Amino acid sequence: MSWIYLILAITFEVSGTTFMKLSDGFSNVKYAVVMLIFYVLSLSMLTLALKKLQIGTAYAIWSGVGIVLLSVIGAVFFKESINLTKIIFIGFILVGTIGLNLI
Repeated sequence: MSWIYLILAITFEVSGTTFMKLSDGFSNVKYAVVMLIFYVLSLSMLTLALKKLQIGTAYAIWSGVGIVLLSVIGAVFFKESINLTKIIFIGFILVGTIGLNLI
């Protein structure tokens, strides 16, 4: 069950950060409120995941997978720049996240 909580925490965190971008620095209040709700949900799920998972591993997976997903969302939906160097270093983050999960 802890892994399900971690997956939900990642999903809510990625959603919250996406709505952070959409809130345009809190100038769009509707998106800012949705962002806050997603962050509360994310941290709640992460807290539940930590009942069984090690904090370092859980946090590394939570943040690492979030970085990878948000990089893709940024490039696809917000037309943010992406180049080979960024892809390589994001790949390192992903490899480290997978490695932590395997040990």
